[in-house]
Amino acid sequence: MQKTKTLNVLIPVLSILLAFVVGMLIILALGKNPIEAIGFLMKGAFGSKTNLANTVVRAMPLIFTGLCTCFAYRCGVFNLGGEGQFLTGAMAAITVTLLIGHDGWWVTILAVLAGTVAGGIWGLLPGLLKTWRGLNEMITTIMFNYVATLFMGYLYTTALREGSVPQTAPVPDASKIGRIIPDLRITWGIVIAVVLGIAIWYFLFYTSKGFQLRAVGFNPTASSYNGLSVKRYMLAAFIVSGAIAGLGGACDILGTQFRLISGYGGGYGFDGVALALIAQLHPLATVVVAYFFAVLRVGSTTMQVGTGVPTSVIDIIQALVIIFAVAGSSMLYLPKVKSFVANLFEGKSEKKADNVAVSKEAN
Repeated sequence: MQKTKTLNVLIPVLSILLAFVVGMLIILALGKNPIEAIGFLMKGAFGSKTNLANTVVRAMPLIFTGLCTCFAYRCGVFNLGGEGQFLTGAMAAITVTLLIGHDGWWVTILAVLAGTVAGGIWGLLPGLLKTWRGLNEMITTIMFNYVATLFMGYLYTTALREGSVPQTAPVPDASKIGRIIPDLRITWGIVIAVVLGIAIWYFLFYTSKGFQLRAVGFNPTASSYNGLSVKRYMLAAFIVSGAIAGLGGACDILGTQFRLISGYGGGYGFDGVALALIAQLHPLATVVVAYFFAVLRVGSTTMQVGTGVPTSVIDIIQALVIIFAVAGSSMLYLPKVKSFVANLFEGKSEKKADNVAVSKEAN
């Protein structure tokens, strides 16, 4: 157990370090100073209260889509539809606020609930296709992403369009999710995201239902023989993961974006998959990795302005982190690597036992 926990921490950390080393070599090859570039990257993400707030705001949707992936994958469900479920939640939330036509906190709560339910329903549909028809969920969830994107286009170009510009009307001020600090863009949505991450961590690792869900993901056949309803747990994973993404969409549209426009939400789903894999499908680590991704995204613009290093270098670093993390996890299943790691930890255990024995003899 201790060996697994140690490796789950080491692999992401080493992946990030290796990716940054390669990134610095690329910056050096471009004729730029890598230390200066990293300095501007950090300045862009942490250099002022506004920059810090922008980083937190950028991390919020990534946390939700990452947790969506984390929860589903723990049950052996490969939900690639986080983006579509995120957009569905956003569409449901803004539709409620615009159609009700009243301002007030109760509209905000109703819109958030609508977004959560809509995301869960959007996750339920491919779940039914998986559990009752045996269709591959990776294909169906990606298809539902396209459907959600096209339907969002219908809303901001036709049904909820405002004026000549293809966009919806903004969320009424009184229906927006409030800011934690009035002068900054950080809303209570980030608090919801972090609390949700803690709740999912507790559920998965400290409750019987969470253990059963992970058991289904680890070995569906053995779980079925032990009396667990595999289909029911998989369907629940689809619904809950979709609801998580839908809640994220509702929080984002009501607290940050305020209206649907072309390109909204693009890439959030697959970024969530990437950061969840880097985090080894651990909910708390997913929150941390999401913030790391946000740091890279926000700081890259300042880095480009300050040093001339293109933002595409940051995209390369992100890709390398994913490659190294996935490769590192996969290598642990190779016989020689598994044997080396086992011997390494056994050697440390024996050395620790010898030290304890010597200490007792000395006493």
